[in-house]
Amino acid sequence: MRTSAVRLTKSLIFPLVRAALAEDAARRDSTSAAVINPAQHARAVIRAKAPGIIAGAQVACWVFEALEPSLRCTIRRRDGQTVAPGQTILTVAGSARSILAAERTALNFLGHLSGIATLTRQFVKRVYSYPVKIMDTRKTLPGLRRLEKYAVRIGGGHNHRMGLHDAVLIKTNHLKAMGHGACPPRLANHQGGRGQTIQEALQATKQQRPRKLVEVEVMNLREFRAALKAKPDSIMLDNWSLADIRKAVRLRNTMAHGPWPMSPLLEASGGVTLSNVRALAKTGVDRISIGRLTHSAPALDVALEVL
Repeated sequence: MRTSAVRLTKSLIFPLVRAALAEDAARRDSTSAAVINPAQHARAVIRAKAPGIIAGAQVACWVFEALEPSLRCTIRRRDGQTVAPGQTILTVAGSARSILAAERTALNFLGHLSGIATLTRQFVKRVYSYPVKIMDTRKTLPGLRRLEKYAVRIGGGHNHRMGLHDAVLIKTNHLKAMGHGACPPRLANHQGGRGQTIQEALQATKQQRPRKLVEVEVMNLREFRAALKAKPDSIMLDNWSLADIRKAVRLRNTMAHGPWPMSPLLEASGGVTLSNVRALAKTGVDRISIGRLTHSAPALDVALEVL
């Protein structure tokens, strides 16, 4: 997996690290203050206790640095590399008190991000023979989106919108709200049904946000046909059956209005698991978005040991 273009900057991540250390009261560690001499130095290693993909090794080192700049942290397994149980991910040396005070915060970041990368890689491997992208969503922990989406990319996945500013995604609730005065009066005409509403919403979007990528969520094939006529950049098929997704792909391929890759892009979402993701990829969709990559990935089991 190529991850060379993926970078985290200290200026962006340090505020998150400092907030996490403050939450844990790392500078007021009662245990270490009671039992460890302030002059005591130590060396420790962080090892994996389960197989996985590493993500967040540098973040873990920044945790130690943020608490005590004199701590020396050396990365042994870099982000994107596989790790086996017992293998060393990083080492840290310096003040024993500081190492122990930063331990849990460093492990929390490393385990969480590595868990996301590991789960993402599992999904990517399931669909490797199909030209489909595994995408994340905005179902992220508040404040950690940048890190979590970074971990998805480390695992071989792709990022959906970073925030609401990135693109226009017209979902069912937007279409419903159009009939309640949430949009200009000209868009509240439902006489033509949901299909007309979709077309009006897409037309208004192209006028008001002409430079934004535009995606629309549709509930059935009737709405899908209406969306196709309005020529969005992408159409989301949320919780559709495999049979209907295949029909939508055939319709899109017949009515495609752009060069390869086919336009609009088709995105399957909702209820995606490791068991069904390959079947979804086989339908011919271009993207599969998976909320569980970030909101349900189990943390990779990692542990710090003082040598």
